[in-house]
Amino acid sequence: MNEQFQIGRMRSFFETGTTRDIAFRTEQLLKLSRALEQHETKLHEALYNDLRKSPLDAYASETGFVQSDIRYTINHLKRWSRAQPARVPLMLRPARARIIPEPKGVVLIIGPWNYPLQLLLSPLVAALSAGNCVVLKPSELTPYTSAALKKLIDETFDPAIVQVIEGGRETAEALLNEPFDHIFFTGGTEAGRAVAQAAAKQLIPITLELGGKSPVIICEDTSLPVAARRIVRGKFMNAGQTCVAPDHVWIPRKQLNEFFQTLKKTIADFYGNNPQQSPDFGRIANRRHVDRLVELYPECERDAEDLYIAPTLIIDPPRDSALMREEIFGPLLPVIPYDTEEEVIEFFKTQSAPLALYLFTENRARQERLMAALPAGGVCINDTVMQLIPKELPFGGRGKSGMGAYHGKAGFDTFSHFRSVLTRSTKFDLRVAYPPIDIPLRTFKKIYRFFAGG
Repeated sequence: MNEQFQIGRMRSFFETGTTRDIAFRTEQLLKLSRALEQHETKLHEALYNDLRKSPLDAYASETGFVQSDIRYTINHLKRWSRAQPARVPLMLRPARARIIPEPKGVVLIIGPWNYPLQLLLSPLVAALSAGNCVVLKPSELTPYTSAALKKLIDETFDPAIVQVIEGGRETAEALLNEPFDHIFFTGGTEAGRAVAQAAAKQLIPITLELGGKSPVIICEDTSLPVAARRIVRGKFMNAGQTCVAPDHVWIPRKQLNEFFQTLKKTIADFYGNNPQQSPDFGRIANRRHVDRLVELYPECERDAEDLYIAPTLIIDPPRDSALMREEIFGPLLPVIPYDTEEEVIEFFKTQSAPLALYLFTENRARQERLMAALPAGGVCINDTVMQLIPKELPFGGRGKSGMGAYHGKAGFDTFSHFRSVLTRSTKFDLRVAYPPIDIPLRTFKKIYRFFAGG
């Protein structure tokens, strides 16, 4: 065990049983909330320096989002933490059965760079609510936010409860060799595969929040101006660097020209004629990702020194192009005409399940038909990205887009072990339950079915 990470100290504290107390958990969440409020200006400055996020964007998608998680969790924590009764079959009575949520222990949360606060601290809220001690590993690609977060955590929590470990790939690999009780990772598919392999060596349970090519399918009954506004907002927030951002749009062929012009007008309405000057349009995380996006579409307008790539619409790229094979994760939006729904469905039969599926149609039958035909981690109908807002909706992927879920109670459940407990009385003990049992099998089957239930 690498003592520079103080994992042993965290485990010793966990084993005292202190974190099992609901009042203790609530206090940790309140401390985090107060710290976020006190450090808000510094955090927003850091997010601007790393990703050019405006204060409004930083609050809506980062600090304010986490504060909402904290409030919701505190309001529901007592109910989530209660033991749940379970039915006992007649053959075991008198007895009672319970399912008790218990903390897993010391957990590791590895965060990405695109939402470097929200995607570390929302899982942290879930882990603390379940009674765990937590190691946070922020991305080295957002150094200002990482430093601001470490300062916040160091000033707020005993390192035996929560600590931030900064560093690059070597640090992450060293952490993955530690005997954690759960690992929660948000990031790319290849890195997720490496995390899964490392965890498998120690049989550590994992949650992987990855990505994929989340499609938008527009049907002919859709209001194109409304669809354009909701797609442009979801696609170009954070310069397209959102795991559930619309990756590409399918539009009926006869509506292609009208929709393309509507998208162009909407982009200008949102970000002006020069989005590089807009306070609401962010920047790409680093030069490597700028170069990656330019390689995907060399014709895009960009300023590499400013880490800027303009919102770019691409009509009908080849189906076998890199744009249609790789997750874009940037402000490039392919728009693809289609003639029949079957054409779209056939294309997606060859693709991995994305993190999100977006359908624009008011027709209920069409909604159900497309959802049944197209697997995805989650679905949002007649909007994009907004499926992340309701706390009652678990958020997670499927297949290569991830495994496990969180948000609201799903997050509490992810970081909990549900212990089954059966308690029987010793006051009644029928001899017939023990061998030798001198009953014909046919008769025994009837008795067993009656008393065992099911």
